[in-house]
Amino acid sequence: MNIEEYKQIIKPMMSEQRYNHCINVSKEAVKLAKRYGGDESKAELAGVLHDITKELPKEEQLQIISESGIILDDTQKNAPKLWHSISGSAYVNNKLNINDADILNAIRYHTTGRAGMSLLEKIIFIADYTSAERTYKGVKTMRKKSRKSLEEAMLYGFKFTFCDLASRELAIHPDELFCYNEIVSNKQAKGSSK
Repeated sequence: MNIEEYKQIIKPMMSEQRYNHCINVSKEAVKLAKRYGGDESKAELAGVLHDITKELPKEEQLQIISESGIILDDTQKNAPKLWHSISGSAYVNNKLNINDADILNAIRYHTTGRAGMSLLEKIIFIADYTSAERTYKGVKTMRKKSRKSLEEAMLYGFKFTFCDLASRELAIHPDELFCYNEIVSNKQAKGSSK
């Protein structure tokens, strides 16, 4: 299938606003892939598909997860906002027959990140934060950072996320912490080697 066919698949699955977000994430992902030497076609596809199950009913998301043999950890069970990335990756694999591990992981970890992320995973993670329709406080800084370093932009995004989750007394998923710690450790190691 080509990208236009995938767009036609997702369009009836979501609101106009969500669809536009997916298109914008796809466009931003292509820009970032060009900038950092990533695979532009994979970035475009992962961007289009990253929120494919976001607006499905929670029960349906859980069913997709369960049927895929995925067992949610305790943090995931209590964080429905994380389900769409897990169910989305499974849906894309099982229903759309996309078995490219990098695309599947980019969808799977676009919400939390994880230690050992590939370039494509980082691109989708950041494109989701910086797509054209985003207007949150700090988005201009986030976009600026994303042009200099994906990792710097990720750190900036994690600061927002961690503060928000902590202020609402919600759990921070270990994948987010591992990703944050890895970036900080790498940054410190580079700093000490100068």
